[in-house]
Amino acid sequence: MLQDVEIRQLRALLAVAEEGSFGRAGERLGFTQSAISQQIAGLERVVGDKVFDRPGGPRRVELTPTGELLLQHARAVLEQVREAEDSLRSLRAGEVGRLVVGSFQSVSVNVLPEVVGRLRRERPGLSVRCVEDDDTDSLIARLLADELDLTFLVGDPEHDAIEVVPLMIDPFVLLSPVGVVPVLDPAALNGVAMVGQPPCACQATIEQSLREHGVEPDYVFRTNDNAAVQAMVRAGMGSAIMPHLAVDTHDPEVVMSFLDPPMRPRVVMLGRRRGRTLPPAADRFVELAASVCSSLQLPQFVAVGAAG
Repeated sequence: MLQDVEIRQLRALLAVAEEGSFGRAGERLGFTQSAISQQIAGLERVVGDKVFDRPGGPRRVELTPTGELLLQHARAVLEQVREAEDSLRSLRAGEVGRLVVGSFQSVSVNVLPEVVGRLRRERPGLSVRCVEDDDTDSLIARLLADELDLTFLVGDPEHDAIEVVPLMIDPFVLLSPVGVVPVLDPAALNGVAMVGQPPCACQATIEQSLREHGVEPDYVFRTNDNAAVQAMVRAGMGSAIMPHLAVDTHDPEVVMSFLDPPMRPRVVMLGRRRGRTLPPAADRFVELAASVCSSLQLPQFVAVGAAG
């Protein structure tokens, strides 16, 4: 029978019990005395018993044994409602909740820590989890399976179920050991020892571009680790073509050069499943990611040249 009890009836019960009259309870809750009387009458119909004795005149109304019992539970229920209201306010403000973000290696090093750090400072109650996978298809599959709320991607997957926000243009650059004259023209890289990665989206783009220039790259070492690629270049094993974001630009033993003509750059994006309602903090994550990527963007003339 208590399934039909309404929250407003419990609030009226509490107010009348504490104020001692229907009139003062109405003033407290912003209702007329008759409205409070109707709410209490409705509560009594649901319970099947009186909750107040009404002595009349100026005397306070008194709780019946049923009213006493019901009041104890009303206090607990109303406290839970208040807690739920507070939690909803925090969730809508992006202060609490859980956010799961997909990433890939270069973003995990140069973008994600700054974004997550800022977000956690703003919203310390928010739980943020990150998943790294250099396989774009795997990130897309996990996004579509709702295992990820957001994911960084290279390029637009052009999938009807995914919407993306472009973050930055990331041109490909040439890494050469110090003391070696860089070969800036991709068409002149035939016969040059190269260090690269195993098959992946970015590596496929690099190799396709080289073949368009008539070059069949000669890889002397491949590794999934961006730092290992650069270390092998530093050791003089060969040159490498890498996305700018994947390069440690402070390495004094490696020369970074822009290719001429440039390869078509990759575009770093954030993707989400279309139509899915995400925690409010997701929008703030996107804003911060855009801000961080903007601060990492190359000078405009480089980005424009690479885009050609």
